[in-house]
Amino acid sequence: MNTLTNKTAVITGGSGGIGRATAEKMLAEGAKVLIVDIDAEALSKAQNEIQNDNLHIFQADVTKPQEVEAYADAAKKLFGQVDIFFNNAGVEGSVSPIEEYPLDTFDKLIDVNIKGVYYGLRYLFPLMKEKGGSIIITSSVAGLTGTPRVLPYVASKHAAIGMMRSAAMEGAPHQIRVNTINPSPVDNRMMRSLEEGFAPGQAEAARKNFEQNIPLGRYGSNDDMANTVLFLASDESSFITGAVIPVDGGLTAG
Repeated sequence: MNTLTNKTAVITGGSGGIGRATAEKMLAEGAKVLIVDIDAEALSKAQNEIQNDNLHIFQADVTKPQEVEAYADAAKKLFGQVDIFFNNAGVEGSVSPIEEYPLDTFDKLIDVNIKGVYYGLRYLFPLMKEKGGSIIITSSVAGLTGTPRVLPYVASKHAAIGMMRSAAMEGAPHQIRVNTINPSPVDNRMMRSLEEGFAPGQAEAARKNFEQNIPLGRYGSNDDMANTVLFLASDESSFITGAVIPVDGGLTAG
């Protein structure tokens, strides 16, 4: 279909899971893509395996504003302007009661999931104001409700929705659309970590419990999430902004 022909995209958290799946789909649809990640080895692996001349990589820590500015500058040099920004980098933190949650883990999670999202908006907005475009922020079903023992993660994903709504209002006069995707559990590394955190030594039982709460009876896949991002990135969603979009198999329907 080539729905993204002549479009340029920046994806944070781009070397694995949802980010990489999205990069591959965007490339297949004709986009030029810059993937950003803190893991240089994973970036090189993605580049070597995807084998596409329109894929570019950049190592950066999204918690450091100077490094976010650097990947924005790299995008400007590569593309001139950015049409699509998938503000996706995030961490899950740990599973702990409020009074026991490790403070260093809390600080890291807030730095990545809130500050990293804000810095991305701060430095990519100027590259999108002239022609407009689409920003998609990865929140979570955890941004729509509460879950015990992961308070910092829940708080950060609520914050992502708040940032999206404000950015959608600021972006609208410039034809910059901003939305969140809100995944249910996704079958990737992050959920392996959370399964073990919720049920140490019984991760498979934790998975079955999570799946039983999803009306469609399974975890989402990286491709499920990437397909939704692809739609929001394309002109087919040109009248959608400020939206919270669950991609959750019906988990939040009840």
